Amino acid sequence: MKCGKSMSRIGQKLILIPNEVTVKVNQNEVEIAGPKGSLKQEIRPEIKVVVNDGKIECQRRADDKLSRSLHGTIHSLIVNMIQGVKKGFSKTLELVGTGYRVKKEGSKIILSVGFSHPVEFKSPEGVQFEVEDNNIIKVSGIDKALVGQTAAEIRAIRPPEPYKGKGIRYQGEEVKTKPGKAGKVGTTGFGGGE
Repeated sequence: MKCGKSMSRIGQKLILIPNEVTVKVNQNEVEIAGPKGSLKQEIRPEIKVVVNDGKIECQRRADDKLSRSLHGTIHSLIVNMIQGVKKGFSKTLELVGTGYRVKKEGSKIILSVGFSHPVEFKSPEGVQFEVEDNNIIKVSGIDKALVGQTAAEIRAIRPPEPYKGKGIRYQGEEVKTKPGKAGKVGTTGFGGGE
């Protein structure tokens, strides 16, 4: 219940439209355009989006639980769309492991991450890849959800393993490693040779 109330409080806030961003509302769809591109979002009938005097207001048509939760969600989506078309979003991944490397060819990346063959990953429409130093992948685009999903799919190709932390991780991600089996064997494997 608390979550619904706090989300609807977020929904009541007016959203300022930056100078370089334009917003159009066509019945149940919002289109937002800016320097980086344009995004469209279908709006549920429970919520009405009104543009007035350089501001966007999300209005609930009813006060039921669903409408309250949608109120905050749609408000957040619109805020993210404005940020996306104005500045864009990005996530950075890092390859950790001996011989692990990545190269870019056109719109795809080719990963060498310890398998018998390289893995190809094509960028979805609206997402760009940049590769630095053979082990850093920057995933960027204007759609926050798509950028996040694409980065998660790349990480899932070879998630960090729990012993040495080798694999693909988000830059700055802390990987908790377990003590290796060899360490355990070493402590118990001596002194029993009678």
